[in-house]
Amino acid sequence: MKNSEVETHGRRAVIELREKIISGEFPGGMRLFEVAMAEKLDISRTPVREALSRLVEEGLLDRLPNGGFTVRRFGYADVVDSIELRGVMEGTAARLAAERGVAPDGLARINDIVARLDDCFGASRDDVDFDVYSDLNEAFHHELAGLCGSNVILREVERASALPFASPSAFIPNKTDIAAFLRSLWLAQEQHRQIVNAIAAREGARAEAIAREHARTARHNLEYIFNQKPELLQQLPGLALIHR
Repeated sequence: MKNSEVETHGRRAVIELREKIISGEFPGGMRLFEVAMAEKLDISRTPVREALSRLVEEGLLDRLPNGGFTVRRFGYADVVDSIELRGVMEGTAARLAAERGVAPDGLARINDIVARLDDCFGASRDDVDFDVYSDLNEAFHHELAGLCGSNVILREVERASALPFASPSAFIPNKTDIAAFLRSLWLAQEQHRQIVNAIAAREGARAEAIAREHARTARHNLEYIFNQKPELLQQLPGLALIHR
């Protein structure tokens, strides 16, 4: 198989296996084997082997000493720590961007994303396009990570965001129990504006503080689900992997 084909099949394997884990189709503790996964995905063993190793790096799988892999079970505290770590890294990115200054085109790009996020909210306060919001939210955080111009910071923010359930959009639902999450979305959008304004004003400490608090929106949603609405655990992808 050509290298390009291996890479293509490897990417597909990563995506499909990740989705099966996050959706709960492959539950925590389940053992995965290279040959069986290759047959299930109908691709050769080489890209499957690379995909399984990639998911170990992402923290979704553990490698067994005698061969094979297991789907990780995640403790509640582990998820909280992952969210906090992302907040620290994004806060650092925001502070450095403010201290170093951002070129006008960089500010224009992130302000455009903020404006498009505004458009996700309809005339009624309970009307939100969750799918578009989720995509633009990811774009905002990616742009934020790169504003300071450091590939090191960008790489570390992306590494922290790739931790299980630490993604900026990890706990943005669809229309499930919309009233419960609406307030956090409006707050998060206001924080997007404040972060950008602080960076533009060269207020590093303020930008860092808001960015770190912004990451805690995901933590608040997680706490709400577990403490007040445990019935949502079976409705939102991946939460079945978390135990307290």
